[in-house]
Amino acid sequence: MFQIPVVGVDELAAQVPDGASLSVQKGDERDVPMALAHALIRRGVRGLHLITLPTAAYPASGMMVDLLIGAGCVDSVETSGISLHELGAAPRFTQAVKAGRLKVLDATCPAVYAGLQAGAKGQPFAPLRGLIGSDLLHHRSDYRVIGNPYAPDDPIVVVPAINVDVAIFHADLADAEGNVWIGRDRDRLLAAHAANRVLVTVDRVLPGCFFDDELRAAGVIPASCIDAIAVVPGAGLPLTADGLLDLAEVRRYQRAAQDDATFEDYLRTEVFARVPQAA
Repeated sequence: MFQIPVVGVDELAAQVPDGASLSVQKGDERDVPMALAHALIRRGVRGLHLITLPTAAYPASGMMVDLLIGAGCVDSVETSGISLHELGAAPRFTQAVKAGRLKVLDATCPAVYAGLQAGAKGQPFAPLRGLIGSDLLHHRSDYRVIGNPYAPDDPIVVVPAINVDVAIFHADLADAEGNVWIGRDRDRLLAAHAANRVLVTVDRVLPGCFFDDELRAAGVIPASCIDAIAVVPGAGLPLTADGLLDLAEVRRYQRAAQDDATFEDYLRTEVFARVPQAA
C-alpha cells in the first residue's frame, strides 16, 4: 500500500519551488486546479515556466493561467494558445506580452503532446510531421528538421522531450491508497508520466482501492505516480462538481482583469481572503 501524503492546499503549493516548470491542463474537463493556483499566488511563487497541455484556450484553464500571469508568478509559457475561449482574449496574458514581461515559446498542440510523450517514455525527442513550411520553425531553434533515416529525401521535424518539474491538476476522486481516478482523460496520465513531481487536488477520497474495481481500474493514475494530494471540494471552480462551467464567474474575472486596480481587488477578495479548508 502506498502512503501518499494528504496535505492542505497551501502545503501543496509549498512543494512548487520558484523557477519550476509546470504542466497545466486544458480545462475542458474537471481538471483545472484553481484552488492550487490561488495557493501559489498566496505563497508568492515567482519565475514559473508553464507548459499548457495542449492549450489554455478553454475558459477555465485560460482563466487560471491568466490569473497566475497577472499575479506575477510566471516568467514564460510554452503554449499553442492562451485565451478565455468564446469569451475572448485573456487580459493579463495579453497585457504581459505587450509589455514584454512574459516570454512566449510558440508551439502547436501536436508539438506539445509529442514533447510530453517523449518525456514520458524517456526519449530525447519525438518526430512530428506538419510543421515543415511553417513560421514556427523560424521561432523555435530547438525544433530541428532531419532526414528520415528510413526513407531518402523525406525531411521530418523532431521536437525535444518535455519533462516538467511539477505536474498539477484536479481530479474528482482519490482512493485510500492514493490512486487518482481520471476516467477516460489521458492527458492527466501523460502529464503525470512526464513530470518529476505530481501534485493533485481532489474533491474527495473514497475507501478501498480503485484497482479492485474492474469498471474504474482503467481510468486510474496509480499512487506510485503521485507525490501529494490535497482534498479540497470545489477546487476546480469555475468548473462545478457536475462538470458544468460557471461562465458568469469567468466573465466576472474577465471584467476585473481588464484593469490593474480591479485586478488587484479581485486578488484581494477572491484569492487572499478565501482560503479553502481541507475536507
